[in-house]
Amino acid sequence: MVDRRLIRVDMPEMAPLPSAYAEADRLQAMRDLLADNQFAPAGMGVGPYGLELTLREGRLVFDIRDADHQPLRAIVLALGPFRRLIKDYHMVVDSHEMAVTQGMGEARIQAIDMGRRGLHNEGAALLMERLDGRVALDHETARRLFTLICALHQRI
Repeated sequence: MVDRRLIRVDMPEMAPLPSAYAEADRLQAMRDLLADNQFAPAGMGVGPYGLELTLREGRLVFDIRDADHQPLRAIVLALGPFRRLIKDYHMVVDSHEMAVTQGMGEARIQAIDMGRRGLHNEGAALLMERLDGRVALDHETARRLFTLICALHQRI
């Protein structure tokens, strides 16, 4: 039977993020991703998969592994196309955290959250486009991976 999902996502050398709010966002994305995802690398009929997600020399590396941690394929993407979205995402997350901690009101928090969802959708669409032909993802998996990419980028 073919199992087209991730059972593990590792982010080597990932220290906790500077903000407790950003760290909670990363951990929630990780939990949601592992609970439900669709991840189907092209030409690989066996699964489930593990993924090591890293940044190397300004590039995003998807190191796809089998269930026993053996390397299957590495996909390297330029980070440039994601930079504006990542920057905007961090600004929105900071604004959301400030709105919540300073009690700016439910309407303001909801407006910021809508902006964050929009950036998630845009980031997911870009990730799916950049992985097209190499890895098939559903929209929710791409959204959660985009959150993890933002967390990696925030670390540097």
